[in-house]
Amino acid sequence: MVAELQSEVAELRWSNAHHRAVVDSAIDYAIVATDPEGRVTHWNEGARRVLGWNREEMLGESLHRFFTEKDVANGQVEKEMREALATGHGKDERWHRRKDGEQFWASGELTVLRDNSACAIGYVKVLRDRTEQRYADEERARLEDQLRRLNEKLATDVSRRTAERNQLWEASPDLLVMLDFEGVFREVNPAWTALLGYLPDELVGQQVDSLVHPDDVLLTERALRDASTGPLPVFENRYRHKDGSYRQISWVSAPDQDLGMIYATGRDMSAAREAQLALHHAEDQLRQSQKVEAVGQLTGGVAHDFNNLLTVIRGTVDLLRRSDLTEEKRTRYIDAIADTADRAAKLTSQLLAFARRQTLKPMVFDVRNNIVNLKEMLATLTGARIAIKLEAPEEPCLVNADPGQLDTAIVNMAINARDAMNGEGRLSIAVTCVSMIPAVRAHDAVSGDFVAVSITDTGTGVPPEQIDHIFEPFYTTKGVGQGTGLGLSQVFGFTKQSGGEIAVASRAGEGTTFTLYLPRSADTGNKDVLEHTYGSAPRHDACVLIVEDNEEVGSFATEALRELGYRTHLAADARQAIEALADSGGAYDVVFSDVVMPGMSGIELGQELRRIYPHLPVVLTSGYSSVLATSGTHGFELLQKPYSIDELARALGKATARGEVAGADYVSSRHG
Repeated sequence: MVAELQSEVAELRWSNAHHRAVVDSAIDYAIVATDPEGRVTHWNEGARRVLGWNREEMLGESLHRFFTEKDVANGQVEKEMREALATGHGKDERWHRRKDGEQFWASGELTVLRDNSACAIGYVKVLRDRTEQRYADEERARLEDQLRRLNEKLATDVSRRTAERNQLWEASPDLLVMLDFEGVFREVNPAWTALLGYLPDELVGQQVDSLVHPDDVLLTERALRDASTGPLPVFENRYRHKDGSYRQISWVSAPDQDLGMIYATGRDMSAAREAQLALHHAEDQLRQSQKVEAVGQLTGGVAHDFNNLLTVIRGTVDLLRRSDLTEEKRTRYIDAIADTADRAAKLTSQLLAFARRQTLKPMVFDVRNNIVNLKEMLATLTGARIAIKLEAPEEPCLVNADPGQLDTAIVNMAINARDAMNGEGRLSIAVTCVSMIPAVRAHDAVSGDFVAVSITDTGTGVPPEQIDHIFEPFYTTKGVGQGTGLGLSQVFGFTKQSGGEIAVASRAGEGTTFTLYLPRSADTGNKDVLEHTYGSAPRHDACVLIVEDNEEVGSFATEALRELGYRTHLAADARQAIEALADSGGAYDVVFSDVVMPGMSGIELGQELRRIYPHLPVVLTSGYSSVLATSGTHGFELLQKPYSIDELARALGKATARGEVAGADYVSSRHG
């Protein structure tokens, strides 16, 4: 008997150990056994993994420990225990908490444990972490709800758009059409009746070509082929009205490859074309009127200035004719005539610069030096009540431009600033090196190396409506006969011809800033050694071939050079000059030629002589030449008309010096 009892006990122990091992191996489930009061008697490995507490921490503890505070307060544990006693087990899904305080969603079941006599001896709580599943279910529910609402909205939108499409189709003033890829009308809207006179039944089934102007048929067929493969750019052709007249129609279209259809919209442009033609006609008339006004303004201004200059010259000549003149007065009168001639030359220079036809004399120079040298002159021009401030960087600001024209531009802008300030205020001139020209008027920004010269005043400013017109010659506040009004036009012409740009910024009552941008030069600006060696030492014994078609100018140059000791010969044109050189046996040291002559020009003559006599120096002279203005001097020395005798002598001296050095170098290279 004892042996049998021992055997049963051993078997029971083995069974309990077996069951305990099975329970502990279920690591994905928290399996907790309690006594009848809900105190933990068993805590498996899954409970440790799911809830965080180990077995020693939980044995003897209440189930309340892993329920939320809210559920503990509501007596949730006791409710589940009562339900399990009543039904054998109770299921629930709710939030629980882990050892670290984190909450998680779990599905659980509480089962009552009974002995052989059916008495409750405890409970088993099984929990499974379903947090990720809950979140997934919530996201799925959210997406399903969103999809449902989108479907409802889509159905509503489709219904609304269908109604709108039908309304648009019926009410549109433009031609709407659906046609197949063969160009056959399949559906048209009522606008076809209003614009072209055809009822829809008269058009459906017809070919497009039957309505198109004969001259537009090929163009229309090509457009149809293009429209069947992709959206068609704006396209125009002429459609025949039912009354036989034609209408200009502008089309846009897009294909539907699935249906094999083209959807197109056409707008009647006939009235717009007529209005455009009328506008062009009006613009032409306005432009012609503006040209006449500009010519009148320029003529009055130039006549005013030239008459002033001629008055000085004529009066001074009359004074020179007097026999009782002292030498001091004679010298003063001669200087007055020379100064007046220089001012007249400057006026023509302004006119040419305004037209961007000025023959510039570009050289590399530092803009800073020019601005500093102008300060005293600007102070005199603007008056004592205007303070002048100069700002310039320490680094060189080199440009390759005409320094004289730059000075003229600065002076013109300073005078404008003086007038805008009514003779009192502050004038600031700043020189900076910049890496771009900002967007100006209709031009995009330009990157590169530039020197910017800004002139800022504290004057009345330029009204916004005048900003775009201030560089126009006929847009001026000056009365007729009160000056040429070419100041800003000259600045604009010089800047553009030099490869630069000019910008203006102004606010009414706050002043104006003009910024002149010129391309920055990488050249060091060093002058040729010959400039210093020979530039001021003309050879008065040289033999000069003068080429001038104007008899008076030719006689003047011949007489002037002979007075200086030169030997001269005058040729009336390039042909005579070439013949004279061929017969001279090398007697001429330099050729002095006008640029503008009948037949071969001075530049063409110089190029021909450079080919035949490579070491014979050529000096050109001109008051204006379109070739010089657009193509430059082609490397020839240029003397600008009108010129003084001293300037002529210096130019010839420099040219002959260069010729001697070049000839010596040539001989040296030949004889090594």
